[in-house]
Amino acid sequence: MKMATQEQYDRAVRDLIWNIVEIRTQLEEIHKSWAELLGITEPQWLILMAIDELDEGRGVSGISVANKLRFHPAFITNQTKKLEQLEFLTRATSPDDARFLQISLTQKARAELAKLSEKRQALNSTMLSGLDEESLAYLNKRLTAIAKNSRLASQKLSLGLL
Repeated sequence: MKMATQEQYDRAVRDLIWNIVEIRTQLEEIHKSWAELLGITEPQWLILMAIDELDEGRGVSGISVANKLRFHPAFITNQTKKLEQLEFLTRATSPDDARFLQISLTQKARAELAKLSEKRQALNSTMLSGLDEESLAYLNKRLTAIAKNSRLASQKLSLGLL
Protein backbone atom coordinates (compact mmCIF):
# COMPACT_ATOMS: atom_id res chain seq x y z
CA MET A 1 0.00 0.00 0.00
CA LYS A 2 1.10 3.53 -0.65
CA MET A 3 1.88 5.62 2.43
CA ALA A 4 -1.24 7.81 2.14
CA THR A 5 -3.40 4.75 1.56
CA GLN A 6 -1.87 2.98 4.59
CA GLU A 7 -2.47 6.04 6.75
CA GLN A 8 -6.08 6.25 5.54
CA TYR A 9 -6.57 2.55 6.27
CA ASP A 10 -5.04 2.89 9.76
CA ARG A 11 -7.29 5.89 10.45
CA ALA A 12 -10.36 3.95 9.29
CA VAL A 13 -9.42 1.01 11.56
CA ARG A 14 -8.95 3.34 14.56
CA ASP A 15 -12.30 5.00 13.82
CA LEU A 16 -14.00 1.60 13.63
CA ILE A 17 -12.49 0.50 16.95
CA TRP A 18 -13.51 3.72 18.71
CA ASN A 19 -17.02 3.45 17.27
CA ILE A 20 -17.27 -0.10 18.61
CA VAL A 21 -16.01 1.06 22.03
CA GLU A 22 -18.66 3.82 22.04
CA ILE A 23 -21.43 1.41 20.99
CA ARG A 24 -20.37 -1.09 23.67
CA THR A 25 -20.46 1.64 26.32
CA GLN A 26 -23.93 2.77 25.24
CA LEU A 27 -25.21 -0.82 25.16
CA GLU A 28 -23.92 -1.38 28.71
CA GLU A 29 -25.85 1.69 29.86
CA ILE A 30 -28.96 0.45 28.07
CA HIS A 31 -28.60 -3.02 29.64
CA LYS A 32 -28.19 -1.43 33.08
CA SER A 33 -31.42 0.50 32.53
CA TRP A 34 -33.35 -2.62 31.52
CA ALA A 35 -31.90 -4.52 34.49
CA GLU A 36 -32.89 -1.75 36.91
CA LEU A 37 -36.47 -1.90 35.64
CA LEU A 38 -36.53 -5.58 36.67
CA GLY A 39 -34.59 -5.06 39.92
CA ILE A 40 -31.61 -7.15 38.78
CA THR A 41 -27.99 -6.54 37.78
CA GLU A 42 -26.72 -5.95 34.24
CA PRO A 43 -25.02 -9.40 34.08
CA GLN A 44 -28.28 -10.99 35.25
CA TRP A 45 -30.14 -9.11 32.50
CA LEU A 46 -27.66 -10.43 29.94
CA ILE A 47 -28.16 -13.96 31.27
CA LEU A 48 -31.93 -13.63 30.84
CA MET A 49 -31.42 -12.30 27.30
CA ALA A 50 -29.03 -15.14 26.43
CA ILE A 51 -31.47 -17.76 27.75
CA ASP A 52 -34.29 -16.13 25.80
CA GLU A 53 -32.12 -16.16 22.66
CA LEU A 54 -30.79 -19.72 23.02
CA ASP A 55 -33.80 -21.61 24.40
CA GLU A 56 -35.67 -23.50 21.71
CA GLY A 57 -38.30 -24.88 24.06
CA ARG A 58 -36.32 -27.42 26.08
CA GLY A 59 -34.25 -25.07 28.20
CA VAL A 60 -30.60 -24.24 27.72
CA SER A 61 -27.43 -25.36 29.48
CA GLY A 62 -25.41 -23.04 31.68
CA ILE A 63 -22.38 -23.79 29.49
CA SER A 64 -24.24 -22.50 26.42
CA VAL A 65 -25.13 -19.30 28.28
CA ALA A 66 -21.53 -18.91 29.51
CA ASN A 67 -20.20 -19.39 25.96
CA LYS A 68 -22.66 -16.90 24.46
CA LEU A 69 -21.80 -14.22 27.01
CA ARG A 70 -18.11 -15.11 27.40
CA PHE A 71 -18.67 -15.45 31.16
CA HIS A 72 -17.13 -18.07 33.44
CA PRO A 73 -19.51 -21.06 33.90
CA ALA A 74 -19.26 -20.79 37.72
CA PHE A 75 -20.48 -17.20 37.51
CA ILE A 76 -23.45 -18.32 35.40
CA THR A 77 -24.29 -21.03 37.96
CA ASN A 78 -24.12 -18.53 40.81
CA GLN A 79 -26.24 -15.93 39.02
CA THR A 80 -28.83 -18.39 37.70
CA LYS A 81 -29.39 -19.58 41.29
CA LYS A 82 -30.10 -15.96 42.27
CA LEU A 83 -32.40 -15.49 39.28
CA GLU A 84 -34.21 -18.70 40.21
CA GLN A 85 -34.78 -17.32 43.73
CA LEU A 86 -36.24 -14.18 42.13
CA GLU A 87 -38.52 -16.49 40.09
CA PHE A 88 -37.13 -15.29 36.75
CA LEU A 89 -36.00 -18.74 35.68
CA THR A 90 -36.20 -22.43 36.45
CA ARG A 91 -33.34 -24.88 36.56
CA ALA A 92 -34.24 -28.51 35.88
CA THR A 93 -32.05 -31.58 35.53
CA SER A 94 -31.43 -32.40 31.88
CA PRO A 95 -33.31 -35.52 30.77
CA ASP A 96 -30.30 -36.38 28.57
CA ASP A 97 -27.62 -36.08 31.25
CA ALA A 98 -28.37 -35.70 34.98
CA ARG A 99 -25.07 -33.84 35.50
CA PHE A 100 -26.42 -30.84 33.61
CA LEU A 101 -29.24 -28.39 34.19
CA GLN A 102 -31.62 -27.03 31.60
CA ILE A 103 -32.41 -23.40 32.33
CA SER A 104 -35.63 -21.75 31.17
CA LEU A 105 -37.33 -18.41 31.67
CA THR A 106 -40.41 -18.50 33.91
CA GLN A 107 -43.80 -17.08 32.97
CA LYS A 108 -42.98 -14.20 35.33
CA ALA A 109 -39.80 -13.42 33.35
CA ARG A 110 -41.62 -13.71 30.03
CA ALA A 111 -44.36 -11.37 31.28
CA GLU A 112 -41.79 -8.81 32.46
CA LEU A 113 -39.96 -8.97 29.12
CA ALA A 114 -43.26 -8.60 27.27
CA LYS A 115 -44.00 -5.44 29.29
CA LEU A 116 -40.68 -4.02 28.10
CA SER A 117 -41.06 -5.08 24.47
CA GLU A 118 -42.68 -1.84 23.29
CA LYS A 119 -39.90 0.22 24.88
CA ARG A 120 -37.28 -2.12 23.46
CA GLN A 121 -38.73 -1.79 19.95
CA ALA A 122 -38.70 2.00 20.27
CA LEU A 123 -35.11 1.90 21.52
CA ASN A 124 -34.02 -0.36 18.64
CA SER A 125 -35.78 1.90 16.18
CA THR A 126 -33.92 4.92 17.58
CA MET A 127 -30.55 3.14 17.66
CA LEU A 128 -30.86 1.81 14.13
CA SER A 129 -32.56 4.81 12.57
CA GLY A 130 -31.71 5.06 8.89
CA LEU A 131 -30.93 1.37 8.47
CA ASP A 132 -33.37 -0.79 6.56
CA GLU A 133 -33.50 -4.58 6.87
CA GLU A 134 -31.09 -5.09 3.97
CA SER A 135 -28.55 -2.62 5.39
CA LEU A 136 -28.80 -4.24 8.80
CA ALA A 137 -28.26 -7.71 7.30
CA TYR A 138 -25.19 -6.40 5.44
CA LEU A 139 -23.82 -4.79 8.60
CA ASN A 140 -24.44 -7.93 10.67
CA LYS A 141 -22.64 -10.07 8.09
CA ARG A 142 -19.60 -7.76 8.23
CA LEU A 143 -19.64 -7.54 12.04
CA THR A 144 -19.85 -11.34 12.29
CA ALA A 145 -16.71 -11.59 10.14
CA ILE A 146 -14.94 -8.94 12.24
CA ALA A 147 -15.93 -10.75 15.46
CA LYS A 148 -14.59 -14.06 14.11
CA ASN A 149 -11.37 -12.44 12.91
CA SER A 150 -11.00 -10.59 16.22
CA ARG A 151 -11.16 -13.88 18.13
CA LEU A 152 -8.47 -15.31 15.83
CA ALA A 153 -6.29 -12.20 16.21
CA SER A 154 -6.70 -12.30 19.99
CA GLN A 155 -5.67 -15.97 20.10
CA LYS A 156 -2.66 -15.29 17.87
CA LEU A 157 -1.65 -12.34 20.06
CA SER A 158 -1.90 -14.39 23.27
CA LEU A 159 0.20 -17.17 21.67
CA GLY A 160 2.85 -14.65 20.63
CA LEU A 161 2.21 -15.21 16.93
CA LEU A 162 1.58 -11.51 16.24
